[in-house]
Amino acid sequence: MVATTSARLAKIEALAAALRAAGPLEVPIAVAYLSGELPQRQIGVGWAALRGGFPPADTPALTLSDVDSGFAAIGAVSGKGSTAARKALVSELFGRATADEQQFLYGLLSGELRQGALEGVMTEAVARAAAVPVAQVRRAMMLRGALGAVAAAALAGGADRAGGVRPGGGPAGAADARGQRGGYHRCPRQDRRRRGGGGGRLEVG
Repeated sequence: MVATTSARLAKIEALAAALRAAGPLEVPIAVAYLSGELPQRQIGVGWAALRGGFPPADTPALTLSDVDSGFAAIGAVSGKGSTAARKALVSELFGRATADEQQFLYGLLSGELRQGALEGVMTEAVARAAAVPVAQVRRAMMLRGALGAVAAAALAGGADRAGGVRPGGGPAGAADARGQRGGYHRCPRQDRRRRGGGGGRLEVG
């Protein structure tokens, strides 16, 4: 839906809906993916590993954390036999994705995800999702420098946490994003079990 929406306000609303659905724990991953970025930056997957395609799953089941963990595992492969091992992990991950989800993942890995979710649009979407003033999100961005962490704080606690600043210089609530690296964090499996849910769905709009 995001990719096919051209009007700026409609795109912002579509992005905001996706961010709200992700929730505070997984929204940093959502911000990265919807912006066409990998939190891991490079995971060593080129067209050779994607050539030929993969049989898609019939039922959507992948969560944002599933994909993030899968990409992290792929990126961690090294040494002798790494090419085959990496391709096997890619096949396993794509095999759990539906046809639409696979298309999204192809675009994400190839750097060709065309959604028009530029930083300015995403910043406004974060503000809309958390119902906080966009000026406050921009201020927190200047202080923190990572929109994913700001989004997590804003969705967790609204304007006070999005715009507040801890002594260390980051926005209040940023420390709640466990395992944060470069503005995103993973959703620990035990936290997902405690919430009684399986994590945010992979957004393929």
